[in-house]
Amino acid sequence: MDSAPSSTPRRVRGVLTVTAIIAVTLAMGTAAAVAAGWIYFHPHFAWKRGIVYGERNGTELTLDVVTPDQPNGLGVVFVVSGGWKSGTGSFQPWLAAPLLRHGYTVFPVYHVSQPEASVSEIFEDVSRGVRYVRAHADEYGIDASKLGVVGGSAGGHLSLMLATRGAPGPADAEDPVSRASSEVHSVAIFYPVTDLTDLSGSTEFAGEGQPPKSFLKAFRQEPIDLPKWQETAHELSPIKHLTASLPPTLIHHGNADTLVPFSQSKRFIDQAERLGCTVKLKEVPGAGHGWLTMPLDIMAFAKWFDRTLLPTAGQAQ
Repeated sequence: MDSAPSSTPRRVRGVLTVTAIIAVTLAMGTAAAVAAGWIYFHPHFAWKRGIVYGERNGTELTLDVVTPDQPNGLGVVFVVSGGWKSGTGSFQPWLAAPLLRHGYTVFPVYHVSQPEASVSEIFEDVSRGVRYVRAHADEYGIDASKLGVVGGSAGGHLSLMLATRGAPGPADAEDPVSRASSEVHSVAIFYPVTDLTDLSGSTEFAGEGQPPKSFLKAFRQEPIDLPKWQETAHELSPIKHLTASLPPTLIHHGNADTLVPFSQSKRFIDQAERLGCTVKLKEVPGAGHGWLTMPLDIMAFAKWFDRTLLPTAGQAQ
């Protein structure tokens, strides 16, 4: 009986000790996970910045070349664009860490922002950026016949424009860059605009057949010219140029996106599937126009390129 009063404190002390050990272990595990994450998203690379690939309205167009320590001989164009605005030098390498970890040489391509350049001109310039990368493929140690492309929102739209409208340049062009092709061979993007002719469900919807209300200057629609807009909307809608030759395409899109509705990607993928294209749509539940775990999604992008671009790639899943 004398042992009972002293045994209870010992049991309490034991529980507290075990609890403390678990807490410390979890804290150490969290710290280790954070450290591992930081290391993963900060790979070693060489970065050549500000390479001029063209000119628009007196402004130089530039791109960067980000080369991993162990390149796999393949390149991915990273379209730096949001709201069809782009800032030279705004690319953050950690965003492309999974691509660099998989050996891809990354080419951030910048353009003159709207409204200084129209969206039509921006597409022309991004196309030239791809042509430039291809024309200098040997210099950068990549395979010109296997280019991937990445982007989000406006960058995703421009990526799909490249996927659906990329083409060889004029064979008789004096400039070797102009002769090169703007085609891409695999696409991995976030929440792209796919159909400017039908913006229903978007906060930019101004009425049937109307241009997006916040981007009138970007599309040269001040004042609004509806016949001209119908032509422009068709010209700049990837879904209107979709064919069975679409390269493998992966889209991640939040189903709560009110700026670019999930239906934009859904309709594009559905039509591509009917044409027999290799496509995949990942619906992100509850996500809007962007979400915190997007850097982790780029890991899936890297694996997509592994399946669709590498020489040993099998059928995309």
